[in-house]
Amino acid sequence: MTKYKKGRIVRGTVTGIESYGVFVSCDEYYSGLIHISEISYGYVKNITDYVNIGDVIYVEVLDVDESLGQLKLSIKNIDYKYNHGARRRRIKETPLGFTTLEYNLPIWIEKGLKKIKKVPNSIDKQ
Repeated sequence: MTKYKKGRIVRGTVTGIESYGVFVSCDEYYSGLIHISEISYGYVKNITDYVNIGDVIYVEVLDVDESLGQLKLSIKNIDYKYNHGARRRRIKETPLGFTTLEYNLPIWIEKGLKKIKKVPNSIDKQ
């Protein structure tokens, strides 16, 4: 029994781009095609505006041909470049720059040293 079923979202790697669609490798046995009509609801002028060779993307399985190991795929209805990790945001520099750090650092060091002095070490115990 195959792990690919109609309607399932799977991960694949873009292996080729033609004017009519995108070739995707899902594993060593199955590969598929995202027809240009399954890329977007709007007009697709350039497929590389959506994917590039080597991209790892998520695709929706529309149909499975088990005898040939081929899949009909779509990215039209899903967030195909969804990243499960946290997105990084660019840190905005404040007009003060390092002034805040320069002012607060000695205070933070002093507070840290006071905490350390209050905690007895196992070496100090006799």
